[in-house]
Amino acid sequence: MPAQLQLPPTSTHGTTDAFARRHSALERRARLTARLAKLAATGQLAPLARQISTLGGCAHPIRLTGHRTRLDSATGEILDHFESGRLPAGELLVRCGNRRTTRCPACSTVYRYDTYQLITAGLRGGKTVPTSVAAHPRVFATLTAPGFGPVHNQPDTGRCHCGHTHPDDDPLLGTPLDPEHYDYTGAVLWNAHAPALWARFTTHLRREIAKAAGLTQRTLRHHATLSYAKVAEYQKRGQIHFHAVIRLDGPTGPTSTPPDWATTQLLDHAVRAAATRTRVHHKGQPPKQPQPAGDIPASQPQGSDRAGRLVFRFGRQIDVRAIRSTDFTGGPVTDRHVAAYIAKYATKGAETTTGTLDRRLRLLAELATHDITDHARRMIHTAWHLATKRRHAHLRLRQWAHMLGFRGHFSTRTRHYSTTLTHLRVERTAWRTGRPDTHTPAPAETQAGQIDDSPVSDRAGHPTDLAPGHRPGHGHSTGHHPGHRDIAARPDGSDTTLVISHWQYAGTGLLPELEHLANLLAAQRQTRPEQPTRTRRSKHSGDRAGHPVSHSTDRLTSAVRPGAVA
Repeated sequence: MPAQLQLPPTSTHGTTDAFARRHSALERRARLTARLAKLAATGQLAPLARQISTLGGCAHPIRLTGHRTRLDSATGEILDHFESGRLPAGELLVRCGNRRTTRCPACSTVYRYDTYQLITAGLRGGKTVPTSVAAHPRVFATLTAPGFGPVHNQPDTGRCHCGHTHPDDDPLLGTPLDPEHYDYTGAVLWNAHAPALWARFTTHLRREIAKAAGLTQRTLRHHATLSYAKVAEYQKRGQIHFHAVIRLDGPTGPTSTPPDWATTQLLDHAVRAAATRTRVHHKGQPPKQPQPAGDIPASQPQGSDRAGRLVFRFGRQIDVRAIRSTDFTGGPVTDRHVAAYIAKYATKGAETTTGTLDRRLRLLAELATHDITDHARRMIHTAWHLATKRRHAHLRLRQWAHMLGFRGHFSTRTRHYSTTLTHLRVERTAWRTGRPDTHTPAPAETQAGQIDDSPVSDRAGHPTDLAPGHRPGHGHSTGHHPGHRDIAARPDGSDTTLVISHWQYAGTGLLPELEHLANLLAAQRQTRPEQPTRTRRSKHSGDRAGHPVSHSTDRLTSAVRPGAVA
């Protein structure tokens, strides 16, 4: 070989490892396909495919074991009895209902769509809310966090303080210019107090509205009602800020007309005044030597009072816009854009913007196994070590270190704002169960959501499609305790059926062969060409989980034949 054609040295170790991993994956896939072929030979594959299809692509379904019995409350007659062992998989499979996009894209999509409908109903009516609500004063407000040190950003004019212009995908955005002098302690503690700041803000907002109307806070409820829906969003620097739709109604809520003095201008002024006045004091033990009042720096976003307690407030950037026109980039905004904006951030956490974790840490040493940003790593370390101090013990910072200290609800609303997620799930389940489908098993064989036709919410407001009381995916509760009793009512309000059920947590995620089957079903849906839209709905146009599948399990059954290896 000529000297000028020297080849670079090659490493066979990495190639060998890659080949071994690929060969191992192919062997595992062959074994799982062989198991599915045996199920197809015995006729069990098609029922399994139908049961898994009801999950709608959930990434981490909850497995439950138990039973449910329906009795006639008047005669005591057993109407039907259902046991999880009678299902094709031998267990009841329930969608995890996780709202995070990084954890379960399918369930987070349902949650985002429901949030959009909820916000839209409070802006222009529908879903039990009258359309007259569109004429009520309403604004879209954004409350931000104060600064804890200069960070890399994209200013409207000029360059960043570092002297460079950062593109949108620059990982430096939001990170401190000087990490050694950045106030990580203040940043974490502000996030921990953000829920209390929002609660205090709503109290001041009612006071400001009453003051502007010449009323007392007690008499305000006889003239107007404050309704809102808010969502928390993480900035790139790891701080929480709030987006909220705030509306003024009459004394009884959206069904009543607001008074003449209730205007958008009044609401705008009240929001800004309330945000400026809102303060939250740290409830922990103050230091033994309180700081003198003269030593408190006035420009600090997080300061101390005379007793030495920490004081937290919102940042100076407060944005309030009226909701009425079609322009979203400046000035007023539309109800459709506002609903889409809030729904988008209802499914995102700190992991999508700050580069942190989407699950809790048991030990700080686990951070070494995760690929996260240095800025997020330092904030997690700060939260972990602040939890060791007695004055911060009540904040439970170790439990919320992966959230950079924030421990509140991402999405909240007042009772009178609009409908509820539970009501939306009930409507969806009623539509599914009332829909003709020849591929759907009998009621005793259906998946969760069809066993009693009464889905309810869990703690975080996620769809569960299970009998009342069960909360899958949150602490792995056992759902119904033995002997749980529930009365099912007819549309006329008369109690006719007594439901006795017991469900026990069996695990999270599908068994290997069922997971392989779910992947095959997902691949089949992605590769199938789209069918033209038909005015008449086919009886096979979707599954019971509300996700379009247009599937026929016969095609999958024929594809996995005995002896076939994929």
